[in-house]
Amino acid sequence: MSSPAATSPDSSRSIRHVAIVGAGTIGASWAALFLAQGLEVVVSDPGPHAQGQTVARVQAAWPVLTELGHVRAGATPDALRFEPDLEAALAGADFVQENAPEREDFKTDLFARMDAVLPPHVIVASSSSGLIMSRLQSRCRHPERFVIGHPFNPPHLIPLVEVVGGDQTSAQTMDRAIDFYRSMGKHPIRLNKEVPGHIANRLQAALWREAIHLAAENVASVADIDAAVSQGPGLRWALFGPHMTFNLGGGEGGMAHFMHHLLGPVQTWWDDLGAPDVTPDLQQRLIEGVNAEAGHRSIADLVETRDAQLTALIKTLRR
Repeated sequence: MSSPAATSPDSSRSIRHVAIVGAGTIGASWAALFLAQGLEVVVSDPGPHAQGQTVARVQAAWPVLTELGHVRAGATPDALRFEPDLEAALAGADFVQENAPEREDFKTDLFARMDAVLPPHVIVASSSSGLIMSRLQSRCRHPERFVIGHPFNPPHLIPLVEVVGGDQTSAQTMDRAIDFYRSMGKHPIRLNKEVPGHIANRLQAALWREAIHLAAENVASVADIDAAVSQGPGLRWALFGPHMTFNLGGGEGGMAHFMHHLLGPVQTWWDDLGAPDVTPDLQQRLIEGVNAEAGHRSIADLVETRDAQLTALIKTLRR
């Protein structure tokens, strides 16, 4: 299989060389995916241990990428290049995936710095999980090329990428970013407007808020509240989102039947949802609850289990 190139719909420019700014778990995961897809990848992070950690994380992701069939012929994790100097890392880049700390002031400064050295056609996509792009691009000379490209962790496994433009992001940038992510095997979705947290994190936050409320009210243990999701609706959500799930809940009449006959009870549940005050005592209860749920399994063990089961699920859903 030849190396891919995501091509702009209005020019002959293609994306072959990706610079990843900010390593960490997200940056390393992006690096593994882009390398597996046959792109030239350089990672930049000033941290003293960033290079070794990135190499280790890419190597760890490679077997899963291979199992899922995401590794193109000739691709190798050894092709990863690391460059701690930002300006040197950006040289020759066709696309930048930024994964710096989730602080608006830090990213705003970083964007202005990258904007000063990159050619105008190079897209800069931020992995920000909830910041507003209109603010981040505000000090840039070429704000039209900045966009949110928010993945779900881990990016080399989870297909979703939320693509969100700021006030000054061009339609061309949105289209090119979506085309690029799709060429990488991702499932990009386009947000029509900016909201803090984008879509997926807001949905997660809403569910977690109620889960915390249920724990605070001692309705059930932390482990049983988690099981109520993972052993119930979470299995359906791997197949369909909430709207389609309730469409099926309406039987042959679909969503129309659900709205007419079942919306009333759901409305009473909405009216009773909680808004917990997460006090230090409640925080400690949640910490103790998840520790009890984890048992003797370390974070590394839990991540390994998660990734193995995600891989199996993704393979199943492809059939």
